[in-house]
Amino acid sequence: MDKYGAKLGSKFESSMDQPSAGVFTKDYNTFRKEALHLENSLYERACKFAHSIIDLAPTNREYKKKVEDAIESTHLDITSASAYTLAILVMFSFIFLGFFIGFVSFLLDASQIFLALFLIVMGVVLLKPLSNYPIHIAQKRRLQASNQMVLCILYVVIYMRHTSNLEHAIKFAGEHVGNPLALDLRKIYWDVETSKYPTIQNSLDNYLESWRDYNLAFVESFHLIESSLVESSETRRIELLEKALNVILEGTYDSMLHYAQEVKSPITMLHMLGVILPILGLIVLPLMGSFLGVKWYHIALLYNVLLPFIVFYIGYTILAKRPIGYAQSDISSLPQFEGMRKFSLGKLLIDPRVIAFAVFFIMIIIGLAPLLLHFIDPSAEMYLTDNILLLDYRETDTGELVGPFGLGATMLSLFVPMAFALSLGMYYQIKANKVIKVREETQKLETEFRGAIFQLGNRIGGGMPAEMAFGKVSQGLSGTPTGKFLSIVDNNIRMQGMNLQDAIFNEKNGAITTYPSSLIESTMKVLVESARKGPQVVSKALLSIADYLDRIYKVSERLKDLLSEITSSMKSQVSFLTPLIAGIVVGIGAMITTIIGSLSTSLGQATAGGSSLLSGASGLANIFPLEKLISPYFLQIIVGLYVVEMVVVLTIHTNGIENGVDKLNEEYTLGKNLFRGTMLYILIAGITIFAFNILALAVGKV
Repeated sequence: MDKYGAKLGSKFESSMDQPSAGVFTKDYNTFRKEALHLENSLYERACKFAHSIIDLAPTNREYKKKVEDAIESTHLDITSASAYTLAILVMFSFIFLGFFIGFVSFLLDASQIFLALFLIVMGVVLLKPLSNYPIHIAQKRRLQASNQMVLCILYVVIYMRHTSNLEHAIKFAGEHVGNPLALDLRKIYWDVETSKYPTIQNSLDNYLESWRDYNLAFVESFHLIESSLVESSETRRIELLEKALNVILEGTYDSMLHYAQEVKSPITMLHMLGVILPILGLIVLPLMGSFLGVKWYHIALLYNVLLPFIVFYIGYTILAKRPIGYAQSDISSLPQFEGMRKFSLGKLLIDPRVIAFAVFFIMIIIGLAPLLLHFIDPSAEMYLTDNILLLDYRETDTGELVGPFGLGATMLSLFVPMAFALSLGMYYQIKANKVIKVREETQKLETEFRGAIFQLGNRIGGGMPAEMAFGKVSQGLSGTPTGKFLSIVDNNIRMQGMNLQDAIFNEKNGAITTYPSSLIESTMKVLVESARKGPQVVSKALLSIADYLDRIYKVSERLKDLLSEITSSMKSQVSFLTPLIAGIVVGIGAMITTIIGSLSTSLGQATAGGSSLLSGASGLANIFPLEKLISPYFLQIIVGLYVVEMVVVLTIHTNGIENGVDKLNEEYTLGKNLFRGTMLYILIAGITIFAFNILALAVGKV
C-alpha cells in the first residue's frame, strides 16, 4: 500500500504534500547521532569516573528534578547523582590541594599562602557551576531553540493557510528553521512514525509541555493552530492562524520588554564590580607588593583566571534569562562559503589558524624577549639612553637578580597582549569578514522582500503568469538586492529555459544560491507549490506572507529599540572605556613601581655607604625591598591579558543579549573588537608608560 500509494501521490500531489518518511525523519537519525556523540565527551567520562569512586546523591528534590530534566533534554548519558558527585569531588580536590600546598609551604618556610587560599576559593567557587552544568547546557540549547520560534510559527501558519495539514506543516517548518528547534520538530515527527504517539497532535502536545514554563506564548500559538484544524468555516480557520502568529509576536515583545527593564541593573553592577573596580584596584598593587609581598603570579591568578571566570559566569546567568527573539540565518556552515572562511592568496587558500599561529609566535617571542635575554645571559644589558635601560635587572641584598624594571622591557611587554589579541582577531576576522557581507546583503533582501512579495501577489492576482511577474517586478526594483534576486529568476526562465522551480532552486544557477536565506527559500517554495493550485491561491498566499513579514519586521525593530541602551553601553565599554581606563591605570602603576624601585635602590646605596647622616635610611630601605616589588613588565602583561579577556567576555555577552545565539556575528564582532579595543589599550598604555616613566626618573633624580 505504501509503495503504490506513493506512486499515486507523485502523480496527483505536489512535493510539499508528500509524506516524508524517507527524507524528513532520516535527518532525525542524524540528530540522534549528534545527540548521542556526547556519551564520549570529557564531561560524561568525568561524571562516570567520579560516580565509580563514590555515590553522592543530591538531597534537594527540586535541584534533582531540574538536573534530571536538563539531562533528558540534552541527551547526556549521566545521572543527577554522577553530576553532583563530580562537583563535590572537584571542590574537595581543590580544597585538599590548597591545604596541602599551605602545609608544605609552612614546613619549608615558603610564602605560598596566597596560592593555597586561591585554590581553596576556586574549589568553593567551582561547586555551583559544575553541579549546575547540565542545566547550563539545557539553557544554552533552550536559548538557541527559542530564538527560532517566531519563524517556526510563521512557517507553520504560511503552510496551513493554503493546506490544512498539521503533519506536513511541521515537516515544512522543520526543513526551514535552524537547529536545534528543527531537530525537535523532527523528533515530534519521529515519535509518531515509531508509534510512540498515535497522532501528530499527541506528539506535539507532549513536546509543548516542556516549554510551558519557559515560553507560554509558543505553546498557546500552537494550540490555536491545532484548533484551526477542526474549524469548518474557512474564514474562522484563517482568523485562528493569524491569531496564532499575533500571540507569538506579542508574547515576544512583552517578554523582551520585561527583560530589558530587568537586565539594566545587573549589567551595570557586573561592569562596575567585574571590570571597572578591578582595573582601578591595580593602582595599589605595586604598594601591596611592597608591603604584603604579593607576587606577580598571585595577581595573574586573580586577574587572568578567577575574575574573568566570575564575570563570564555572572554574564552567562543574565544571558540565560533572555526571552525569544528573531533569529538570524546561520549561513557560515553552508558548503558554498567554505572558501570564504579562509585567507585567499591568489588561488591559494590558507587556513586562518595558520596565520593566527604565525602572528602569535612572532609577537610572543618579541614580548618575552626580556625574559629570554636574561635567561640566556643574566648579565645582558643595553642602554637606550644615558638613563633608560632595556632590561634593568637589579640585585637584592641576598644577591638575587629581580626585574626587569627597564622602560624598554616594559614597552616590549605590550607585545604579549597584542599577540593574543591580534592572532585571535585575525582568526575571527578572516573566518567571518566575507561571509558576514553575504549575510548583510541577504538581510537587505529580506527587508526589501516584503514589498516585492506584495507586488508579486498583486501581479499574479491580476492574471499575470508567475513566470512573467518576476521580470516585471524586477524592472521596478533594479539596483537593489531584491531586484537582482528577481532578475536572476527571470534570466534563468528566459535565457536558460528553466521552469520556475529550477530557476529559483537549481543547485548551480538557482537564485537562492546567491542569497541563502531560509525565509526567502520557504517563501519561494510556497509560491512554487501554490502556483500548481491556481493564480488566486498564489496571490492570497503571497499577500498574507507579505503581511506576516511586515509584522515580524516591526516587532524585531521594536526589540532592538528596547535593548539599544544596554547594548550600546556594553559596546562602548568593550571598545573604549575598559581599554582607556586600563591603559591609564597601568601607566600609573608602572610609574609607582619605578619610583618605589628607585627609592629602594637609593636607600640601599645610602645604607651601604655607612654615612652617619643617613644611618636612618636602613629602616626606610626595609619598607621597600626590591625582591617584593611587582615589576612593571609583569604588571603590564597581567593588565593587558585582562583587557583581552574582558573584550572577549563582554563581546560574547553583548552579542548574546542583542542577537541571542548568533555564531557568525559573534565571530565578526570578536575580530573587530579585539583589534579596536586592544590597539586602543596598547596605544594609551604605551604613551602613559613612557610619559610616567620619564616623570618617575626625574623624581628619582631629585
